[in-house]
Amino acid sequence: MLVVFVLLAILPLLTRSDYVTHILILILIWSFISTAWAYMGRFGIVSLGHGAFLGIGAYVSSLLFNYYGISPWLGMIIGGIAAALFAGILGYACFRFGVIGDYFALVTLAVGEMVALLIIAFREVTGGSLGFTIRNLNNAPLYFQFTNKIWFYYISLIFLLIALYVWKAIDRSRMQKALRAIGEDEIAASCLGVRIVYYKLMVTVISAFMTAVGGVLYAQYVTYLNPHTLSGVGISLAIPFKAILGGMFDLWGPTIGTALIVSLEEYIRIAYGTKYIGISEMAYGLALIVLIIFLPKGLYGTIREKVEGRRAYL
Repeated sequence: MLVVFVLLAILPLLTRSDYVTHILILILIWSFISTAWAYMGRFGIVSLGHGAFLGIGAYVSSLLFNYYGISPWLGMIIGGIAAALFAGILGYACFRFGVIGDYFALVTLAVGEMVALLIIAFREVTGGSLGFTIRNLNNAPLYFQFTNKIWFYYISLIFLLIALYVWKAIDRSRMQKALRAIGEDEIAASCLGVRIVYYKLMVTVISAFMTAVGGVLYAQYVTYLNPHTLSGVGISLAIPFKAILGGMFDLWGPTIGTALIVSLEEYIRIAYGTKYIGISEMAYGLALIVLIIFLPKGLYGTIREKVEGRRAYL
């Protein structure tokens, strides 16, 4: 793992291409977001509405900056808290009244689209479907703006490491045992005295907060917000797919899945341009079906399981 961290630290120094650095930054940011989603997903709490939290974080911080001059560093905390509060209200309503499994996934999917529609409805403030551009201050580190992409790379890398640390912290806590028991059999866990609503709500709030922070990172990097790319059904489905592809049960699974998807999308965009519009969405659907049926633990998770099984056999 130390070798991996060293390689990640020196990787942008090995290339002078801004384009390669740009792709690496996107991989790091979306790895952070998909890892945050997997906090819930790996325990059977499947949310298909994380685009709502992503959009809340991005828009809250950006609106505070554009209209009130509040630094996105502070806006990141405010946006994260706003998303966490929203997730807390939504999660409590669902978990308290037994909305679980497929029903919870459908509710969150609807909520993600609802947030996108609200952003569009308040077009006078948010720019609606036309989008929203963050004010450019050129080189202003206190306002999260840098002229050199390499700063965004290292900031994104640090945030990804924080997301991985939170994953490990959850694993070392009592929450992990409780959530694993809930994921196996919620009724049995409840009979044993596990506080179902409390633990499910806690991991939901943590996941929402981190996802909103990821939304701020992405918004500040691209400096352009659009409800269709930061909220709604499309992005809400793309986030879990990245984690599922790599393996949402393993620490590095979401990162590996994100690297594969971002690289593949960029290759298709360059190779085919507008010739095959929508091909990536079709590939998403087919790949998701194949993964669920044949590789439920994802690519990385399945390979790791087979390697460890072979070592145990030897």
